[in-house]
Amino acid sequence: MMTTAEITITKAETSKLKDLNLENIPFGKYFSDHMLEADYENGEWKNVEIKPYQPLLIAPSNAAWHYGQSIFEGIKAFKHENGDAFIFRPHDNYKRFNISAERMQMPQVPEEIFMEGMRKLIELDKSWIPSRKDHSLYIRPFMFATDEVIGVRPSEKYKFMVILSPTGPYYTAPMRIYVEEQYVRAVPGGVGYAKAAGNYAGAMKATVEAKAKGYDQVLWTDALHHKYLQEFGVMNGFVIIGNTAITPDLNEGTILAGVTRDSVMKLLAEQGLKVEERAISIDEVIDAYKAGNLKEVFGTGTAATISTIKELRYKDFQMFFDTENFAISTEVKRRLTAIREGKEADDYEWLYRI
Repeated sequence: MMTTAEITITKAETSKLKDLNLENIPFGKYFSDHMLEADYENGEWKNVEIKPYQPLLIAPSNAAWHYGQSIFEGIKAFKHENGDAFIFRPHDNYKRFNISAERMQMPQVPEEIFMEGMRKLIELDKSWIPSRKDHSLYIRPFMFATDEVIGVRPSEKYKFMVILSPTGPYYTAPMRIYVEEQYVRAVPGGVGYAKAAGNYAGAMKATVEAKAKGYDQVLWTDALHHKYLQEFGVMNGFVIIGNTAITPDLNEGTILAGVTRDSVMKLLAEQGLKVEERAISIDEVIDAYKAGNLKEVFGTGTAATISTIKELRYKDFQMFFDTENFAISTEVKRRLTAIREGKEADDYEWLYRI
């Protein structure tokens, strides 16, 4: 079994940070000085190293290119006013990563590589964590097949990596959402609950078509009836009807078990709302809107945190929302941000010290 002492570190000679302004930085465009890389061969993990961020040399016959064995996670690190740095709920992402790996028939990544490797990497590149409000260090662990063989079967070799990207807000304004009825993101028995790269590739056509109609994202519905809400673009979704917060349940395996989703559910309950995980149809949403009971609609995710929705369109019916008066989601985001930034007590022990 590999120990943490076997994570070798090679430092970059100079830092790219001196040429970069971390104020108002776009999402996912710049990457820190170092990366973590590990190889899986002959049933074991080896060559675990932190080294300068650099391109990879990969054969054209690489199995991941051809058969899609590729998974990833999204995590964030925050810097507190006293300079201490923390990762938000990384153990939950670690567990979900290995759930994705099992579904895609990939090896489990040991905790000492995923968690300790990530911690050491961020410790080395701690200066890359922005201090600006709504900014953070986005952490991208990922794994892909590395067999150099054309053939439909699970690969025998894999590469696990972690890269870091200082980032600002993913969505900067309330969103307009189009309810999708033709394309589907996931089906029962499929890979919707896994954070597999192909899930995102398959969603792009519907998203591009929605943007051509003037919308920011699609609201995915179920494959059978095209009635029941699933994910809101790349986010989990919530609707507030009366004093009840409703989010689609995870029972069919078509929805990603979001870490932010789980956090928001706890914070909504703190506000005194009844929180329900259950099937909810677009018809129920429209009925609540017509009755004046639909208070708020918003999405949640690691990248977006909370993104409010100002318009929801189903067929020719448009629902408009005054997001500036959204009190519930605004308070949840405020509370979540305060916990992450160390300004309020971490009662749920969500913060992992670097």
